[in-house]
Amino acid sequence: MSAEEKKPADDEHQDVESVPGEKAHTDEPDPMPEDVDTEQDADPIAALTEEVATLKDQVLRARAETENVRRRADRDRADASAYAVTGFARDMLSVSDNMRRALDSMPEDVADEMKAFVEGVEMTERELLKTMEKYGIEKVEPEVGEKFDHKFHQAMFEVPTADHAPGSVMQVVAAGYVIKDRLLRPAMVGVAKGEAKAVDTEA
Repeated sequence: MSAEEKKPADDEHQDVESVPGEKAHTDEPDPMPEDVDTEQDADPIAALTEEVATLKDQVLRARAETENVRRRADRDRADASAYAVTGFARDMLSVSDNMRRALDSMPEDVADEMKAFVEGVEMTERELLKTMEKYGIEKVEPEVGEKFDHKFHQAMFEVPTADHAPGSVMQVVAAGYVIKDRLLRPAMVGVAKGEAKAVDTEA
């Protein structure tokens, strides 16, 4: 074959390679586009707002806890001051009881030479009770017929009777005492109970 016959083929091959706008086919894959971060950055204002709210909550909690501690401390100081004489008051109860027993044992028609002594004991008892009241110690002395109260009374015995309602105070053995709102000693009393009904044995 002559050189002229080969030329068109070569030209055709050359034209194919030079076609503009077309890429020559290669075995290498097309490069992938770079990943695009579609997530938007967090709003800095929202983050700061959340942080401020958290700090505010912590401050409020700390303030509330501090206030609770202060109140407990104040209450403890008040209790320590109010009940500091509890031990001394208990020791003085026997003194008050003995003075009352001495006065109760005195006859009504006491001799003239004993009247001054009795009056002196009565005055001493009044002064003792007045001093105890000054420190918040008050006497609890129920009356006969009063309903028994387990918060302030201690039943020492029961008395069968039809004259008083069951569960009422029949006799006061010893007065009770309270200090502020706390019971120092219950009043020791005898309590009425209903009489047992007679059983009819005749049948």
